[in-house]
Amino acid sequence: VDKTFEFCVQVLKALQEKYGDLYRQENVVMSGTHTHCGPGGYFQYTLFMITGNGYVKESTEPLVNGIVKSIDIAHRNMRPGRIYVNKGELVDSSLNRSPHSYMNNPEDERKRYEKNTDKQVVVLKFTDLDGDGIGMISWFAVHAVSMNFTNRMVSSDNMGYASYLLEQDKNFGELPGQGSFVAGFSSSNLGDVSPNTRGPHCMNTGLLCDYLNSSCPVGGTKMCKAFGPGEDMFESTRIIGHNIFMKAKELYANAVHEVTGSVQFAHQWVNMTDVTVQLNDTHTGRTCKPALGHSFAAGTTDGGGDLNFTQGAVEGDPFWDGIRDALLGPPSNQTKDCHHPKPILFSTGEMNWPLPWHPSVVDVQIITIGSVAILAIPGEMTTMAGRRLRAAVKKELEAAEKFKNAEVVIAGLSNVYTHYITTFEEYQIQRYEGASTIFGPHTFAAYLQKFTNLARAIAQDKVSELPVGPEPPFFTNLFNLMAAATYDAKPENTSFGDVLDQVNSIYRQVGHLLRPEMFLKVSSCPCCFLQRDKTFVTVEMYDNLTDSWEVVHNDASWETRFHWLKGSNRRSNATVEWHIPSSAPSGLYRIRHFGHYKQLQGLQTIITPYEGSSDIFRVVSSFYHQ
Repeated sequence: VDKTFEFCVQVLKALQEKYGDLYRQENVVMSGTHTHCGPGGYFQYTLFMITGNGYVKESTEPLVNGIVKSIDIAHRNMRPGRIYVNKGELVDSSLNRSPHSYMNNPEDERKRYEKNTDKQVVVLKFTDLDGDGIGMISWFAVHAVSMNFTNRMVSSDNMGYASYLLEQDKNFGELPGQGSFVAGFSSSNLGDVSPNTRGPHCMNTGLLCDYLNSSCPVGGTKMCKAFGPGEDMFESTRIIGHNIFMKAKELYANAVHEVTGSVQFAHQWVNMTDVTVQLNDTHTGRTCKPALGHSFAAGTTDGGGDLNFTQGAVEGDPFWDGIRDALLGPPSNQTKDCHHPKPILFSTGEMNWPLPWHPSVVDVQIITIGSVAILAIPGEMTTMAGRRLRAAVKKELEAAEKFKNAEVVIAGLSNVYTHYITTFEEYQIQRYEGASTIFGPHTFAAYLQKFTNLARAIAQDKVSELPVGPEPPFFTNLFNLMAAATYDAKPENTSFGDVLDQVNSIYRQVGHLLRPEMFLKVSSCPCCFLQRDKTFVTVEMYDNLTDSWEVVHNDASWETRFHWLKGSNRRSNATVEWHIPSSAPSGLYRIRHFGHYKQLQGLQTIITPYEGSSDIFRVVSSFYHQ
């Protein structure tokens, strides 16, 4: 899951129907890992809907149903247990992608920290009363963008791979998501943190990009990309995910500090366009209507924009401003003054057709489990912003005796999405993160004020006195920009599921790639009929003892890849890959593909299941075998 208010509302509605007031807005947090490779189409604000092809029911319903099903399973399996907390540092897995902005923070503050990104990993370990592991959740600040902008496959990226590895380790022999042990890897203050640890280089020269605006002499920002640590995005995802997994596994194994005490929570709705913040004893500031700056269109070194925008722009561009004014209208003087020094590209808070382009009302939320406080942040907070917020909330909580030695964690991208949250000093530089801080230069100060108020209310047992705040709108007139799936066709004398490029008879362990190519339905990707609780792909091994085939991998396995290619004349092909791991036992295997094709019979649309299978092949440890 990435982030949005739309499916959160639907999840909470479903929970209310099942459990009444047990699970509700105040005590449920939905926090995304923030992969850039998930299906879109589950937003309710215009800007997000444009980039995600509108509101797509086929994307939203599986997310809602999957989250609710997970909560159902957890609810049914509740039993007494214990919680332990542990933390450590993970190096060589993250890089600050906007160091120029970070350096604008006060020098004395920067000197308190060894690194310009948070290396801290926090783990909560859950066991039953016998000490048997039930699950864990961890927080680490890094963007899930190891899979780069060229990827077209659904992927949970580095955080998802870490979760996959730990669950496979604890649920040995089970398929992904099928075991009893649950490993959650959550985002934190990752706003300016990249996993591409080789840093940004000009793709056409190999030289370092310009430090101030991350551009290249020839090609501009489009040529400046950060890569690594692997040779391609798959290897980079594997390396970073494995690093996160290993640190979390170590911390889980050595967690001995038990978390005791009660569960408390505080939640408020806040109109972030109209918050007055106390800057010092004599001066106040205000938040603004949402707006995005010119550097927003420049993108980041993890994936730059295609046009001639650059990071660090503090002046507008007459050409692009003129186009904006003609198409969308100019920003008001009040909004321009409020966002200074941001040159506004899109004044989204003043754009309301066909629906508001950005949220105005968002929620702030804290859940405490004993002395552990989880701050649900509705956006991507930068390293220093997260450090300041953690310190301020920790101070408020520890003013009460019951919160001595509080452990405060930032749970980023929670509940609703509001882009980025930089410090005031970072905002002045107007790199991508500052340009994407939509409520203006005092955005972070407003969140700091609101979260410390929540922490104070929890510490003083005054949560009931907190005002609920103005609830956000819930729109029903959402639009869908995706064309309906077309009907499917195939060449004459063939069937859906036929294999075009058959497998070899024998493959070796350790790195051999197996790719049978099959006919697949034609549509806007394989989504005319979603394989809910099923799979598009299986790798199966023959069991001599039972004379049956056992599924050893599916489409959620890291070792498999499923490529769908839309062709002409309503035809399309799919390629299934199995990257054979060294752990694969020698034996007989086959690969199967499952799908549905859509056809018109008379005036009725018929959707029919089909499947295809490769020939049987053998996997061996060496080609030199008897």
